[in-house]
Amino acid sequence: MSQDDGSQKILLSSTSVSISTEDNNNPRGIDRSSARLSAVQALYEIDMTGVSADPVLQEFLKDRWKSRSSILEQDEDNLPNLATPDHALLAEIIRGVSAKRDDLDRIIEPSLSGEWTVERLEVILRATLRAGTFELLSTEKVPAKVIINEYVNVAKAFFDDNKPSLVNGVLDKIARVLRTAEMEKSEQ
Repeated sequence: MSQDDGSQKILLSSTSVSISTEDNNNPRGIDRSSARLSAVQALYEIDMTGVSADPVLQEFLKDRWKSRSSILEQDEDNLPNLATPDHALLAEIIRGVSAKRDDLDRIIEPSLSGEWTVERLEVILRATLRAGTFELLSTEKVPAKVIINEYVNVAKAFFDDNKPSLVNGVLDKIARVLRTAEMEKSEQ
């Protein structure tokens, strides 16, 4: 939700956090990619600690992604070169995955090979697949192949082995079920 002062207000269940959007002028793809990466990190934290979505979201928005100007004031020489995530997408993914976790797991499970279950997956891999599945299920305006590619890139940020290929295969199988017509059309 935008405010007159150019900031974005994200409403948490009992708290609202205002985040300046002055430094959120990166190309949309970068902001959205950063939001996906941050969401997977937050979902990992939620899975590991058992904390609910809103406190983790609040921490990410208030403390982990300070505006560029506040970082400049603190330590200009060590300014990190990080893209500011799209806060609305970050909140949507974290809240959506948290609310639909069991449904997402039921969608993911049949796409895993052999005797693998969602619970046997590494926590960060599970968070990546849940976030990707959530977006395939709920974000029809973003093409399935874009979503799959984004989460393969997220997996590459965490893994050097075959996990990015696993993410690609699982999300592709899921997309063929959830978005059959779109996937068939993209192969023609």
